Amino acid sequence: MKSLFGDNRNANMLQLFRKSSVISVGTLAAKLDVSERTVRNDIRQLNEELADCAEIMGEQGRYSLRIFNLERFRETFAKMMESDDFLNSPRNRMDYAFGKLMRTEEPLLTDELAYEMNVGRTTLVGDMKKLRGELAAYRLEIYGQTSKGMSLRGEEKDIRKYVLENNYQQIYGEYPLDKEIADIIERTFSSHSFEKSVQTRFRQYITLMLDRFLTGHYIGGLSASYYNLTSRQEFMIVDQLMNEISKILQIEFPVEEKLFVLLPIVGMRTPADTENMQKIKLDEEVRELMNKILKAIQAEMDISIISGEFTDEFLYHLMFMMNRLRFGVRLANPMLDDLKTKYPLAYEMAGIAASVIGREYSLKVSEDERGYLASYFGVFLTENDLKRTKRFRAAVVCGTGRVTARLVEAQLKKVLDSSAEMTVFADENVSRQILEEFDIVLTTVKLPCECSRPVIRIHEIFNERELLHKIEKAKYWDKIEVPVVDNNWFMMTGLLEEDAFFVFDGSLSYEASVEQMAGRLKEQGRVDEGFAKRLREREEKGTMVFDHAIAIPHSIQYASDKLALAIGVSDRPIRSGEHDIRIIFLLGLPEKGDYDDGLLIRLYDEMISISQDMELLEKIAKADSFYALLKAMYRQVNE
Repeated sequence: MKSLFGDNRNANMLQLFRKSSVISVGTLAAKLDVSERTVRNDIRQLNEELADCAEIMGEQGRYSLRIFNLERFRETFAKMMESDDFLNSPRNRMDYAFGKLMRTEEPLLTDELAYEMNVGRTTLVGDMKKLRGELAAYRLEIYGQTSKGMSLRGEEKDIRKYVLENNYQQIYGEYPLDKEIADIIERTFSSHSFEKSVQTRFRQYITLMLDRFLTGHYIGGLSASYYNLTSRQEFMIVDQLMNEISKILQIEFPVEEKLFVLLPIVGMRTPADTENMQKIKLDEEVRELMNKILKAIQAEMDISIISGEFTDEFLYHLMFMMNRLRFGVRLANPMLDDLKTKYPLAYEMAGIAASVIGREYSLKVSEDERGYLASYFGVFLTENDLKRTKRFRAAVVCGTGRVTARLVEAQLKKVLDSSAEMTVFADENVSRQILEEFDIVLTTVKLPCECSRPVIRIHEIFNERELLHKIEKAKYWDKIEVPVVDNNWFMMTGLLEEDAFFVFDGSLSYEASVEQMAGRLKEQGRVDEGFAKRLREREEKGTMVFDHAIAIPHSIQYASDKLALAIGVSDRPIRSGEHDIRIIFLLGLPEKGDYDDGLLIRLYDEMISISQDMELLEKIAKADSFYALLKAMYRQVNE
């Protein structure tokens, strides 16, 4: 974990909590490079140090920071940071050594550097070993023997990339920028309405460039794609700015240095201001790229994403992201872990988009960038859901007086969407004919008549979260053969049938297992004769394995207007190429004309969430009966 606070784990942990509202023990352990037991011990120690100004609270392995006295918390946090002397930290020693190596003209002797840093020779040798491993990813090398001196080798652009991504603040945090130059930057960015974050990033690039260029470290020739940027309007702005700085310093900057400081502009985050965003010209390629991505998602997942008002912003995001990928501009994503957990389907869609970009442009999409793509797909899914959702009508039946009815109505307004239509009835005034007109019936009493609509019994004072979940399940009443409006978070349990559950022992191949499952659905009349063939043809175009442990083979079926589901589990892995499959979710999808994507999207979310929970995945994979499966898949909505 790279941090300004070195190996001060308490300060590191608090910094993580300030970036994310909720963090799991596993995530903390991975980021701090310690065991989960150490994390729990650290949390206990931290809570003692925080006293009553704040507390790290946990439930079921997920923790959050609650601050009760902000001023005292800041004072405590500052003391923790100060307690970490700069060169007592391996991270800071590595940054210090790199700063010396990038500036020196002669080989650095290990003993002299160790003396300067006031550390032992053995300690420094260990630090340099770690630093060499880090630099290898940037095609940089520390050359020479420790007894004869060390020097840094590699291209200048890679040295700058390493600094920007790893230790800019440590090396240049206090580096002065001439006031005249700072004023030119401020004036230029203000006149062209660039956001403050872009200006901040630009100042880092120009500070680094000026230091390196003025000390004789030129960036040199660049690949042809860089020079194509000279035709962009943004380059004209930077060119004028750099010419003004040239006059002050009385030096000419080559085009390569101007292109280097252009990178934070062409690779910026998509502007929040739509008006300013649209002043920037879109690259022609991005619209075609977006269409290819949406087609790939449709082909692999059978989910149609409808272009809407959010499309323009997504196109600009694609353009800036492609520039970042082409020119090595890293944009860290502090929301990455939360996005993976809260939007599993959107994250899988982002993976498909990354594959398209890799195939079409030979560019590798980083995890950070995949996270940003996932956030856009999350918005797309929400927008599409709102477009698909018809006006929801709820009947509320009460039998204990007007005041109680109004209390129930007030609580329900907090739960139901603002577009929902709610009608309150006294129990003596309802009939089957009246209730049939509603999507759902909520009642505080036993109904005086039969009703074929989903009925949810509620108390006068109820658990809002639990009720919201039941209402969400009730919306799929007409799409599921055996709907269950209960507290189980998993919607798919309403689609499951005992004779569509399979226990495998790993002896059959993945293909043979799917064939067996498809054959059973055909015998039940839930899919048509050609379903198995369509599955094979689809598998030939690309694997339907998700996250290695689960597979979601799916295809259109013409036997029914209902979605068909079969589940196969195996305690021993079923081999499929490089993947070990533990759970197979086989889906038979009705034709698009007969259903929307809402239920399918929900099922994908549930299936992918299982792949991310290894404990739950193991329980399901080891289920040896239909009852054991249902028991394993019972997740209380408020867990």
